[in-house]
Amino acid sequence: MPFEPIATTPSAYAYPLLIKQLLHSARATAGEQEIVYRDQSRYRYRQFFERISRLANALSGLGIGPGNTVAVMDWDSHRYLESFFAVPMMGAVLQTVNVRLSPEQILYTLNHAKADIVAVNVEFIPILAIIKDQLETVKQFILITDDGSTMSSFKVPYAGEYEALLAAAPTHYDFPDFDENTRATTFYTTGTTGLPKGVYFSHRQLVMHTMAAATALGTAPVQGRLHRDDVYMPITPMFHVHAWGLPYVATMLGLKQVYPGRYAPDTLLQFIEKESVTFSHCVPTILHMLLNSKAGEAVDLSRCKMIIGGAAFPKGLAAAALVRGMDVFTGYGMSETCPLLTIAHVREDLPDADAQAAERIKTGYTLPLVDLHTVDAEMLDVERDGKATGEIVVRAPWLTQGYLHNPEASEELWAGSYLHTGDIGTLDQRGMLTVTDRLKDVIKTGGEWVSSLELESVISQHPAVNEVAVIGIKDDKWGERPLAMIVLRAEHTATVDDIKQHVLRFAEEGHISKFAVPEQVRFVDSLARTSVGKLNKKAMREQLA
Repeated sequence: MPFEPIATTPSAYAYPLLIKQLLHSARATAGEQEIVYRDQSRYRYRQFFERISRLANALSGLGIGPGNTVAVMDWDSHRYLESFFAVPMMGAVLQTVNVRLSPEQILYTLNHAKADIVAVNVEFIPILAIIKDQLETVKQFILITDDGSTMSSFKVPYAGEYEALLAAAPTHYDFPDFDENTRATTFYTTGTTGLPKGVYFSHRQLVMHTMAAATALGTAPVQGRLHRDDVYMPITPMFHVHAWGLPYVATMLGLKQVYPGRYAPDTLLQFIEKESVTFSHCVPTILHMLLNSKAGEAVDLSRCKMIIGGAAFPKGLAAAALVRGMDVFTGYGMSETCPLLTIAHVREDLPDADAQAAERIKTGYTLPLVDLHTVDAEMLDVERDGKATGEIVVRAPWLTQGYLHNPEASEELWAGSYLHTGDIGTLDQRGMLTVTDRLKDVIKTGGEWVSSLELESVISQHPAVNEVAVIGIKDDKWGERPLAMIVLRAEHTATVDDIKQHVLRFAEEGHISKFAVPEQVRFVDSLARTSVGKLNKKAMREQLA
């Protein structure tokens, strides 16, 4: 029997999956809930809805409409949250600008995205002053400032100041319906090679990601569960993959939200204590800084649930967080995946803290609607036995369809109709994914592949080790050998032999290959990182060369 589409009533509402639809429940039930920005602003959701309309009216008055691109350069703030909604709900495109890139790279991303207007925090005006005469499509700027200060000496032509524009704008905007596949956001990857690549997402993709993330987090029995009584604060930049999509989730659920602006560990800990923050997310570097802050030693972290992503989560760091009572667990994804693909919820009773730490640093179980495989070079599934490794490829409704204005790279990304993550990993019979390395970072030595991430996790468990990065160096006999770069804890000492013997013990117990014992160990003051806090192994290799 041939397929017959379901008949629809002519007057039925088609309900396109648009970002504005995420607001219905919060508008109905959370009007008195709070949104907090540092010690600068505290208002209710009902005011948030009005401010979204005011921002849309202000942008419309400046000539912004469907298809235009609005770029934002700000720290994590209530203004950024308002832009997450108002700009795409108009049918325009929100470009979240990575303010940690070089001025030349910021110029490239603004020109490549064809931005029409830039809303810019006063702290970044000196960057715009350098590049403004080379901007090809930007015609106007909106000034963002906490204290009313200006930077008129840089002669950047402002269309107005953010709060003044909102104050003068009407409180109602009729956000239209349109095709749910309309592009909503654009931002640029922060890879360590070549120019940044533009990644983009539609309304439908962002709504689907929001629903899947809320489902995965909200259906956990206890550990890692996100619920309506949580207080949410992002500790990842809102310019980076929509702060992992969690502001959309928090707003849809009507949670109290706290935005820390430009963050430092001491101030983050103050907000966690003062505003009773219970749910957040960050990269391992930031978690490490929080745990080692002298000012935070007396702060109770036992109510904090925190997703750790963006880089490998060392077991030693996880163990230290568990000692403080934190509920930490891995979330996995990448810029191209919006980003969440998996979450490492603990699904069974584990005997001790060591087993807990080992489970929480794994890459996790897939979110609903995610079709994820580990495959060989022929795109055939490898065994799901927790041992066989393959490249991680994936399909989900929210993955970017390609790179902006870059069809060749887009075809490579989607070769074989699955998105290629560039990571290698294992799947076990439970469906638990463990990323073992990046394809470009795996160390090929003695006829074996040694995972730099696994070796980093082993070394991180030495009591004297504060931070560690492992890279491969050329070796005439073995092809490559591991080299460990280590930052020691304050008032701790260790020798090269101490580290080698520590790794050798794990090798002798069968936890890691004998070829993983590093050929060289170097003690350093700091480790090179990218603009979003990831270890920059390309820079480390260049430094050693």
